[in-house]
Amino acid sequence: MKKPTRNSLSKSYKNLSRANRSKQILNLFLRYIIILLLGAGNLFIFYKTLTPITVYTLKIILNIFTQTTLTENLLILSTIKIQLIPACIAGSAYYLLLILNLSTANIKLNKRIKILILTFITLFILNILRILLLITINSTIFFQPIHELFWYAISTIFVIATWIFTVKHYKIKQIPVYDDIKFLYKLIKKK
Repeated sequence: MKKPTRNSLSKSYKNLSRANRSKQILNLFLRYIIILLLGAGNLFIFYKTLTPITVYTLKIILNIFTQTTLTENLLILSTIKIQLIPACIAGSAYYLLLILNLSTANIKLNKRIKILILTFITLFILNILRILLLITINSTIFFQPIHELFWYAISTIFVIATWIFTVKHYKIKQIPVYDDIKFLYKLIKKK
């Protein structure tokens, strides 16, 4: 068997480096294509998936306290009717979490999936709690200001807090989008 020379080892490292760069480029390309595809059609996939899950979860919870009937996206309680419109479902908040997840470089696939599941479940629970709170104050003078507060500020805080919690929990060091741009810049600069 022929012993590898210093020159042949150097070439194999360069090839490995090229293969690694190609893999990183493909990974980056696929992540951003997925972001674009899932965002297409006015977030259709998010609303098609999350609307029934949210509506049926609320119906189950509300049935514990009062007789609740469901007609499409309309929950009918004994004294009030609640129509869950797309804004109630918060599809854009889930999409933002997906963007943060997929635009963060150097996360292994199984870890990325775990992070996505954790962030989606956390946001789902927070959203259900938000809707339940709004239902309880529906007939009061506080409903409109609290509803608007949730609409304009707290929903954003939910997304940011969920992402920050996830970053700390999974010890993510990369910065979404920035590290991808930095990688591409270094790639261009080397040529």
